[in-house]
Amino acid sequence: MIILAATPIGNLGDASRRLVDALESTAVIAAEDTRTTQRLLAALGVVNRPRLIALHDHNEKERAPELVELARNEDVLVLSDAGMPTVSDPGYGLVAAAAAAGVAVTAIPGPSAVLTALALSGLPTDRFTFEGFAPRKQGERTTWLRALAAEPRTMVFFEAPTRVAVTLADMAAAFGDERRAALCRELTKLHEEIARGTLAELVAWADGGVRGEVVVVVGGAEPRGVAFPDAVTQVLELVRSGTRLKEAAAEVSAHTGHSSRELYQAALAVRG
Repeated sequence: MIILAATPIGNLGDASRRLVDALESTAVIAAEDTRTTQRLLAALGVVNRPRLIALHDHNEKERAPELVELARNEDVLVLSDAGMPTVSDPGYGLVAAAAAAGVAVTAIPGPSAVLTALALSGLPTDRFTFEGFAPRKQGERTTWLRALAAEPRTMVFFEAPTRVAVTLADMAAAFGDERRAALCRELTKLHEEIARGTLAELVAWADGGVRGEVVVVVGGAEPRGVAFPDAVTQVLELVRSGTRLKEAAAEVSAHTGHSSRELYQAALAVRG
C-alpha cells in the first residue's frame, strides 16, 4: 500500500513511534527531497537503508504510475520534507492515482504546521480554511487577497520569511488594519515565537525582518448584517445577470455569512 507519513516540522522529538518503526522496516521511500530524508534517518538513528525515490512537484505526474505499481506488491512510504505529505507538499497526485488504480492508501498521522499554528493563534478554530502560499506577483496577490476579504472562516497561510512583511501589508490593505491575526514562526523549534495582534500591528512587528519558517493565521470577516431575505434577493439578482445559482449562493454566502446551502434552497424555492 501507499503510506503517507507525517515527519517533524522542527523538533525531532515529535517523531512518532509508528514513524520510526516504518522507517526501520520499509524497503521503499518516496521522498520530496532524498537528502532531507537521509538526514532524518540519521538523526533518528535508523539503520535501515531503504531505496529512496524522489517525488516532488516537478516529477510527481510521471513518477506516480511507477510508485502505484510498486505499492501493489510492497509498502511505499511517502515523506515530505516536514509535516504531512499532500498538504502544500507533493503526494496528492500519487494518492489520486492510487485510488483510481484500487491501491490502498493509509497514513501515519503526526505533526502539521497548519494545525499547530491554528491551535496557537488564539483565533476561532471551529471553522477554518487553508490557503497555502500567496501569489508572488503583487497584482495577482492583491486580487487573490481581495477575493478572500469576505471569507468568514479563520484562514491559514504559508509564507516565505523574505516576503512575509509585504504579504502582511497587502493583507492589511485587503482585509482592513484591524483584522485579528497571528504570525507563527519556527514552530516546535528552540526559537518558536507567536506574535498576535491586528494586521496593522503585525505589519509594524515584521518591518524589521522575520526569520525562519512562517505560518500566518488571519481571523475571518465579521458578517455584514444582511438579513436573510435580502441575501436571497442578492442571489436572485446575480442569477438574473447570468451567474449560475450555485455560484451565486456561494458568492453571497461569502459576504453575508449566511449558509450557501440555505441560500441556494431558498432561491430555488422562489424561482419555483
